[in-house]
Amino acid sequence: MLRGKSLRLAQVLLTVAPAFITYGYNQAGVAPLATLHSWVSTFPEIDTVNTEGAIKERNSTRKGAVIASLQLGALVGALSCVYFGDLLGRRKTIFMATIITIIGELLQTSSYGIIQFTLGRVLIGIGVGQLSATVPVWQAECSSAKNRGQHVVVDGICMVLGFVLTNWIDYGFSKTTGEMQWRVPLALSFFFPLTILGSVFLLPESPRWLVFVSRTDEAMRSLAAYRGLPVADEVVQTEIASIESSLELTARSKSLTLRELFLGDDEERLLYRFALCLVIQFFQQMCGGNLISTYISTIFEENLNLDAELSRILGASALTWKFVCNFIPFFAIDRLGRRKVFMFSGAGMCLCMVVLAITTSFGDASKRLSIVSVVFIWLFNMFYPIGFSGANFLYCTEVAPMRLRVAMSSASTANKWLWNFIVVMITPVALDTIGWRYYIVYAVVSACIPVTVYLFYPETMGRNLEALNHVFRDAPSPRHIVAMARKLPQGDVTNVDVQRAEEKVTVEQKERA
Repeated sequence: MLRGKSLRLAQVLLTVAPAFITYGYNQAGVAPLATLHSWVSTFPEIDTVNTEGAIKERNSTRKGAVIASLQLGALVGALSCVYFGDLLGRRKTIFMATIITIIGELLQTSSYGIIQFTLGRVLIGIGVGQLSATVPVWQAECSSAKNRGQHVVVDGICMVLGFVLTNWIDYGFSKTTGEMQWRVPLALSFFFPLTILGSVFLLPESPRWLVFVSRTDEAMRSLAAYRGLPVADEVVQTEIASIESSLELTARSKSLTLRELFLGDDEERLLYRFALCLVIQFFQQMCGGNLISTYISTIFEENLNLDAELSRILGASALTWKFVCNFIPFFAIDRLGRRKVFMFSGAGMCLCMVVLAITTSFGDASKRLSIVSVVFIWLFNMFYPIGFSGANFLYCTEVAPMRLRVAMSSASTANKWLWNFIVVMITPVALDTIGWRYYIVYAVVSACIPVTVYLFYPETMGRNLEALNHVFRDAPSPRHIVAMARKLPQGDVTNVDVQRAEEKVTVEQKERA
């Protein structure tokens, strides 16, 4: 049986990577196909190639709705994990999500009518939404405090790899003829969920969920396997005791449902923590990342007046560059911390959007301005993954208490999918109507990221998940949370260590006052 580093690697290769490649592949896989003649002949209801005027406008709206139906399904799927996540456990929820995804891909690939195709997209969305809400929680709960950031940031790397694969595969098969141009690229998506299906139950369940459902002996064996230590090791016993203590502490609080979080009357500052999750996922979509990833070829071709063939190649190349840049947070997230990567990423994206607004404001851009725009789109694809290709999922799992970790992650991920849907739907209209002013919206949102993170987001790098729970609970007021988290010792500490650290911070605060 695999243990320690080899077990964590198997978790990434056999479940995490296929899950997020499935996410990226299916989200971006249809848009490049929708202009193929073999496609529009099969689905004439969304033909925008051979139509004009009012018919084209109607079909364009339908096409946007069909493509974006995945996002609506993902919203439902993510929200469903509020119920299924703790009822079934992490592995069974992932297994269920994979089955739903495969059924959706089967319907989508075999479609000869728009209704069947749309139903397939919705089912794929439900499955992908469940995967995106559950997999990061499972990773975070199985990882040590020291390497938790790297383990979860892998999600963003794999998601962008899905974008890259689908763009190059779609481009390659566009050179063939007939329905093979789009059915084969869609059929290739089966490989990734089938890998999950065959491997997820070969890996241990989350030790924190096992403690949550009072299966402590199994939790010890699971934690020992992920840490690569004997079950009787003091480190394993101490961490399990810390998890149990934190769970007992939160269980004594007033029982809250996700709906009641909005009331804000609780000792654990659940509303504050929930707001952190919702806002960071809002930033992830409304900073412009989904705009660039989904409509990059359209921007090159229609806004920058580049050749169609060149636009496709540049689009696929820019996403390949984005994939390479995803390795920056992999090495930075557990060295610089969550706050620094969020703030640096937001500032860089703001700069890029300002430049894009300026260079595209001159109407029919000159060749030099087009080159400047392309350069800053590539720079954007460097800044974006530093903070928002995986760290956002990670942060939501870190600030949530164990009993509501899946609920908060699910709701905040559903919020992400909602804004994803909005961006996908409004972008074509916005680019045609307000043009360069559309980039200003994303520049303003990106400018808010460094300020918001600096003021309200506590550092979670290297902090024990149970220790962070104490910080939110025991801080005198929300404005003290950032300072208290900064003083926490790093590592998988015990409750005693946490209490001593908090007492030290409280004394220091009183002395300064």
